[in-house]
Formats: sequence, C-alpha cells, structure tokens
Amino acid sequence: MNLSKSGLLISVVAIALLSGCVSSSKYRALEESSKAERVKSQEKLAALLAQKESLGKDLAVLREQKQNAETEIASLNDRLAQMQRQAAEIAAQKDEEINRLKGTYENLVKDLKGEIEKGEIKVTQIRDRLTVNLVEKILFDSGKAEVKAQGKEVLKKVGNILKDVKDKDIRIEGYTDNVRIGGTLREKFPTNWELSTQRATNVLRFLQDEGGVDGTRLAAVGFGEFRPLAGNDTPDGRAQNRRIEIVLVPSDIQGVLKELK
Repeated sequence: MNLSKSGLLISVVAIALLSGCVSSSKYRALEESSKAERVKSQEKLAALLAQKESLGKDLAVLREQKQNAETEIASLNDRLAQMQRQAAEIAAQKDEEINRLKGTYENLVKDLKGEIEKGEIKVTQIRDRLTVNLVEKILFDSGKAEVKAQGKEVLKKVGNILKDVKDKDIRIEGYTDNVRIGGTLREKFPTNWELSTQRATNVLRFLQDEGGVDGTRLAAVGFGEFRPLAGNDTPDGRAQNRRIEIVLVPSDIQGVLKELK
C-alpha cells in the first residue's frame, strides 16, 4: 500500500469516527430532552391529579351543602304548611266568632227594639266588636251615678243576653260632656273623670250581680269628657256625649279555646 492510499484510509476512518461521535452526542441530547419532557409530563400529571382531588373534595362539599339546603327547604315547606293550616283554623274560628256575635247583636236589637226606636240605645257590630250605646237619660238622673229603675230594666235585658257570651271580654265605658261639675256635687265627683268612672262601675256591678254576667269578663273604665261623639256646643251634642257604652271585644285566644272545649 502506498502512502497516498494510507492517508486516504486514515481520513475515511477519521470521518467515520467523527460521525459516530456526532450521532452519539445527538442521541444523548435527545435522551436528555426526552427525560426532561417526561419529568414535565409527570409534574403536569401530578398537578392534574391534585387538582382532580381538590375538585372532588369541593364537589363533596357542594353535594353536602345541596343536601342540607334541600333538607332546610323541606323543613321550611313543612313550617309554611303548618302556618297556613293554623291561619286557616284561626280564620275559621274568627268567622265562627263573628257569626256568634251576629247572633248576640240580633238578640239585642230584638229585645231592645223599643229603646232603639226611641233613640235611647244604639247597637252596632263591626266584625268581631259589638257596642251597645246607652244615652245618659235612660240610665241615670242628671249628675248622679246610681242606676235608676228604668235603667235597671234595660240592663236586665242586656245582661240576660250577655251572660251567654263566652268568647268576649265586656268593657263598660263611661263618658260625659265637657260641662264642669259644680256646687256640692263636686264633693262627690271632683271632675267628670270620677263621674264617668263611677257610672261605668255601677253598671258593671249591676250586670254581674243582677244580670248574671261573669265578672271575669267585665271591666269598667271612665273616659270623662275626652272622647266625645259630637260637639259640646249644643244641648243635643252634649246629650250624645253623656253615655255608657257596653263594648264586646275579642278575648285572649287561649281563653277562648279553653271555653270552647
């Protein structure tokens, strides 16, 4: 082999070796790159798994909250239904109460027809409230608080009906005009307050003692001159203001239910 051929052979071998080195370097580079990609993929996978776990926990919490909300809604619906039933029962009781009061009203109008026609008594009913308005002259002499004979006869009729009322409180209200009490009468009644209160109390006592009305349902109050029905500047107006009102008002609901059992 001559020298030129030897050199050529060496060059070929050198080129082959260099080519092998380059291929090996590329391989290692590719291998490192692949390893880095695998690490990144694993990290991404781990992050996704952690996110999935977190979302799973959130979903469990949401499901629990949903169940709690559904339970609360069901409870509220039950309470609403119960309140609606109670409201319906109260409304029915109220209607029944008003109907009973209407019967009382009709009985009073019937038994007091003569006095009503003379304008001495006025009976009114507004839903569950009934009022018997009696002018002063039918019950009392001027300036006096003792119930006179004519008034007792009227109150007997009223008491005969009211004694059967079991679901109402009965309030006796006394009223006067604004004329000041004078003379010796002031020793007994310093003001119209005392006169109106004493009159109301005497009517109450008569209804209880002679009319048979349950005393636990009775109350007396005097308003004096301060709740007039008409002006006090005319005799007719003052006459309207001097009055006794027997007012039937709703009782405590528990007491009503106890009475009705």
